[in-house]
Amino acid sequence: MFYLLQSDTLQKAVTNATVAVEKISLWTLLEKGGWIMYPLYLLLVAAIYVFTERFIAIQKAARIEPNFMVLIRDHIVSGNIQAAKSLAKNTDHPVAKMIDKGIQRIGKPIDAIEKSMENIGKLEMYKMERNLSILSLISGIAPMFGFLGTIIGMVQLFYGIASTGEYTLNTIAGGIYTKMITSATGLIIGLIAYMGHNFLSTQIDKTANKMEAASADFMDILQEPTR
Repeated sequence: MFYLLQSDTLQKAVTNATVAVEKISLWTLLEKGGWIMYPLYLLLVAAIYVFTERFIAIQKAARIEPNFMVLIRDHIVSGNIQAAKSLAKNTDHPVAKMIDKGIQRIGKPIDAIEKSMENIGKLEMYKMERNLSILSLISGIAPMFGFLGTIIGMVQLFYGIASTGEYTLNTIAGGIYTKMITSATGLIIGLIAYMGHNFLSTQIDKTANKMEAASADFMDILQEPTR
């Protein structure tokens, strides 16, 4: 009989605990992290903003007409340098800006033309990579903020235990799990920023490859005889 009563009591306790856990919403859970959650929220907003802004800018820089270099080649080979210059100047793309600079240097030594195009390429790469370091910074400091919140929470918890003398299992477990929320949030935000940084870096590398290929094609075009 005793074991049956004990089993019933244990089952009710588990059921009550399960119901209590199910009633806790995500926002309520995050609120238990304390004031340290607010810097983490700011880091999350900053990461989302930087990623969105850079993604739009990089996608815009990556779009170019597939026959752009074909048209440039036809104009230059036919001797219509002005048409090639007009096409490059009216195309808003890093490749077009490099080609425009190369066309402006036609008549000068090949090395000088290649160097001027390389300088424009570096400038365009810098524009695409602008503010990308913010994501890298967030991916590093967000977990640190999370761990800091956990440490502060643990210090407060044990200080409260030392002051009041209350050190029941429920008090300790409850204090620990609420403070671990900051660590989990910081790690998640850091992971989001890290993945966003890597994804954007990959997109920039693809655009850089297009720029290098276009530069090589332009150098080959200059070696072709005009009609």
